[in-house]
Amino acid sequence: MLPPRPSPVTFEHLPDGLGIGVASPRLSWTLPSGARRQAAYELELVRPGGTYRTGRIDSAEQILVPWPHDELSSRERVDVRVRLWQPDAAVPSDWSAPRSVEAGLLDPSDWRAVPVGAAWDEDPAAERRPARVRKDFRLRGHVARARLHVTAHGLYEVEINGARVGDEALAPGWTVYPERLRYRTHDVTAHLTEGENTIGAWLGDGWYRGKYGFDGGTRNIYGTDQSLIAQLEVEYDDGTNTVVATDGTWRAAPGPILTSGLYEGETFDARLHDPAWATPAGADTGEWTPVRTGSRDPGTLVAPLGPPVRCTEEIASVAVTRTEDGRHLLDFGQNLVGRLRVTVDGPAGTTVVLRHAEVLQDGELATRPLREAYSVDTLILSGGGPLTWEPRFTLHGFRYAEISGWPGELTSDAVTARVHHTDMRRTGWFECSDPLVNRLHENVVWSMRGNFVDLPTDCPQRDERLGWTGDIQVFAPTASFLHDCAGLLDSWLTDVGLEQLPDGTIPWYVPVIPGEPMWTPIHPGAAWGDVATLTPWTLFQRFGDRELLRRHHPMAKAWVDLVERLAGPDRLWDTGVQLGDWLDPAAPPDDPAAGRTDRYLVATAYFAHSTRHLALAAVELGHQEDAARYSALADEVADAFRRRYVLPTARLTSDSATAYAVALAFGLLAPEQRGPAADRLAEIVLADDARISTGFVGTPLICDALTDHGHLDVAYRLLLQTECPSWLYTVTMGATTVWERWDGLRPDGTLNPGGMTSFNHYALGAVADWMHRVVGGIAPSAAGYRELSFRPRPGGGITWARTRHDTPYGTAALSWELTAAGMTAHITVPEGCSATAELPGCAPLSLGPGEHLLDTSGPRAAVA
Repeated sequence: MLPPRPSPVTFEHLPDGLGIGVASPRLSWTLPSGARRQAAYELELVRPGGTYRTGRIDSAEQILVPWPHDELSSRERVDVRVRLWQPDAAVPSDWSAPRSVEAGLLDPSDWRAVPVGAAWDEDPAAERRPARVRKDFRLRGHVARARLHVTAHGLYEVEINGARVGDEALAPGWTVYPERLRYRTHDVTAHLTEGENTIGAWLGDGWYRGKYGFDGGTRNIYGTDQSLIAQLEVEYDDGTNTVVATDGTWRAAPGPILTSGLYEGETFDARLHDPAWATPAGADTGEWTPVRTGSRDPGTLVAPLGPPVRCTEEIASVAVTRTEDGRHLLDFGQNLVGRLRVTVDGPAGTTVVLRHAEVLQDGELATRPLREAYSVDTLILSGGGPLTWEPRFTLHGFRYAEISGWPGELTSDAVTARVHHTDMRRTGWFECSDPLVNRLHENVVWSMRGNFVDLPTDCPQRDERLGWTGDIQVFAPTASFLHDCAGLLDSWLTDVGLEQLPDGTIPWYVPVIPGEPMWTPIHPGAAWGDVATLTPWTLFQRFGDRELLRRHHPMAKAWVDLVERLAGPDRLWDTGVQLGDWLDPAAPPDDPAAGRTDRYLVATAYFAHSTRHLALAAVELGHQEDAARYSALADEVADAFRRRYVLPTARLTSDSATAYAVALAFGLLAPEQRGPAADRLAEIVLADDARISTGFVGTPLICDALTDHGHLDVAYRLLLQTECPSWLYTVTMGATTVWERWDGLRPDGTLNPGGMTSFNHYALGAVADWMHRVVGGIAPSAAGYRELSFRPRPGGGITWARTRHDTPYGTAALSWELTAAGMTAHITVPEGCSATAELPGCAPLSLGPGEHLLDTSGPRAAVA
């Protein structure tokens, strides 16, 4: 009997291999249970022209293994499988189940499609009614295989013969459109039939030409056209082909969507909709006119690096209240990002209006925090019977919805909230004996889901929703534990590199769009610009992707070189606009950067920290000269930090929690200074009864700074505080996501008066990374979790915790519980990995793959 077989291979960081955009995709697999170690592997590639096998390759590598043979050509499909040898095994395992990879259009010359859209005159400064486009075509034989490669200027949904193609939302997403426009490949074989066929697409403005950004937004950021770019490639049984591409033969007509915007919401007039519009019969309906063709450099069309946005969950309301004037107020029990689906019946012309908000004020929707993102969807009924509808090209951040104009009594089953975000695989879980901490962790998860909508945004509800660099810089360690976000963040970091200025400046948010005077013209800022160095390093540590680190290394190097020039020979970055410890709770509502910590102390600390990580990356990439240069520079900056900001007493010139947290967590203090500085940090925390006094910079660092320097008890005091400001204060106030401001909702129930008040902002939830590593006890010791540390450090009265993470190599888990005599711990080490377990009061213990039960009350034994 052959040993158990490994998992099917995966390709890059993608959920499947269809339409892949690289000619030599890297391969990953996990070992079967009980395999323990891999000594060698063999890959098999089955192509139309034959089968290739690598033969035995003596290697323990199983993550992002190089493609072993000839590169893929455009449209080529290859079935791949793997088998492996365990150490000292005479025979290999059985082959894994095969998995297919299929290249997209790898060469710009593969594209025939051009952008097509409405040809009628439009006012570019006004709201414009979206168009639909369509094409009738005839297929002369049985379809063996058909692929649709599709994207748009704006947003699109495609139908073929009246059936929706795919299930993604807000496609093609948001990238730096002039440089990178994503297309997606769909298998549409089952949609087609011999004879007459029709392809059609709904179009929306989206980020491309919709109103977007601050102060209500700017229109036409990338262009004024709204266009589809689609190429349908059909292969018949006899091997011949037909291509149906967007060109001047397509037709356009106004659709039943009257207006649509990501901020404004969507208005749909069902009286104007013919369900047969994208079928051959639909040619006789509507006012179809020739399209206007545009141009697009096909070299800018790129395949995705990660999964698309989809509906991932449906939530029913937990309460429906009818007001005296006939409105209905729905509470979904969870602040979420998505849209409502309604099923309603009423007379023609009945107008149903859906309004959304995150919180209530005096029993009404609190819409002031939305600013000019009105978040109103409107449905006009046709009178043709029950209609199920949801908007197509908008998303809202909300827990509550108000519905007016509903004909008759509204029942809870008539309205469903559909949750949307990038469809990342969940990889991390945590729970413990404290229910408030568990709700805090769930809030972090929900905030990540709501703000990972194609790119990492700051908030999902108001007129902003931008890819702020500082927010994800601090949150990336948490994000990469909770979800497989490598592909999404790799794609977004590619855009960060494209938006980087020639001098090395990293924008505050990416993609860059018109902003307030504070943000334009773009200038460098610490913690935000440091996303260039720190986030690629985080992704390398968590996903083991050295090539990702290599791709983004030039961006990181340019950033550090810029800061070196700005700091000058004294190595102090003490110039320019800095945000410091943004949203320190002591900062006034109208000036979030005016915190307690010297913003230039923060800037110099980040200069040292980024430079140190650039040196570490250079070591990994084999750039030895750079490694030595930047390591020496990091030492010089740390010396300069101590000279300027550390007093002879080891106190800092900014006597604030964030200042000490940064200095300790970034390793900027001399050995003799660390103890007194940590003691002072603990004093500051306890002086205010462990209420939070840190903002975006200090909050992710403070618990580690305390934990690693002898004050674990104080870190737990911070975590478990319930008075404002604190993490658990928001939980006691009913929060189901992480807030932007510690006091977004004041203890008296009133809203924070600041104009920037979001109730779904993940940055301050970065403490979850500490929870995973310290409370839960799981941390990587080598890139990709090839080596792990299991080191739970209980405190705060928490008596048990369960933590699980699906690493690239398989599942790692730790479940611990305090007993009268000590601690018991059940540990799972992934196959192919090694680990060190260090339980309280015990020496470290080396563990191999498999299940282990440890008990500190007696002799510790590992049991499989």
